[in-house]
Amino acid sequence: MLNNKASGDWNLFKGKVKEKWGKLTHDELDIIEGTREQLIGKLQEHYGYSYDEAKKEVLEWEGSNPYPWK
Repeated sequence: MLNNKASGDWNLFKGKVKEKWGKLTHDELDIIEGTREQLIGKLQEHYGYSYDEAKKEVLEWEGSNPYPWK
C-alpha cells in the first residue's frame, strides 16, 4: 500500500497516465492506484501488448514522468 504522500501523488499523477493511455478508464486508474504491475496489465488488456512490450513502454515513459511506484 502506498503511504499517504504517494497516494496523494497518484491522484495528481493519474491525469498524466490518462493523457498517455487514453483507453484506460477513471475506474481502472483508481484500481491501479500507483502499482506499476497493475498498469502494465491494463495496457496489455487495452492495447494488446505483450507483458514485455507494456513494461518497456511504461519504463520508457517513466523516464520523463518519474513516479514512486509501489
